[in-house]
Amino acid sequence: MELRKWVYEDIYAIAALEKQCFADAWTFRMLADSFFSENTITVAAAEGDAIVGYGFLVVAGEEADLANIAVAAAHRRKGIAEAMLESLESKAKNAGVRQLFLEVRVSNAAAMSLYLKRGFVGCSVRPRYYGDGEDALVMVKKY
Repeated sequence: MELRKWVYEDIYAIAALEKQCFADAWTFRMLADSFFSENTITVAAAEGDAIVGYGFLVVAGEEADLANIAVAAAHRRKGIAEAMLESLESKAKNAGVRQLFLEVRVSNAAAMSLYLKRGFVGCSVRPRYYGDGEDALVMVKKY
């Protein structure tokens, strides 16, 4: 598996993977707009020509928001999400980020476990944050 920055051609595969992983998926256009932003840091997990995972964060000064991270179902539980998160964190720190925030569904125990393992802590709840009405736990990691 190779971890690398997204290239524009990856967005088609990322958009398809996004639809597989999330009911409230980002559209191709939203992903493309993020790709072109100079404040976006990206990572793709590739096996050969296939994108099996991706993640990105948006930097705003000394803070950043983990916009999304996902791994194809067939490739989960192999450490890919953790490797991508570690890569994004390293790049964020190099960009001067002092705090990294994220939102996670309160029902997503696997993701919360990963974030806790990586040193994130819960700091607040956003009621009915997701389109289906589920709450989001806001987590933060300070550097």
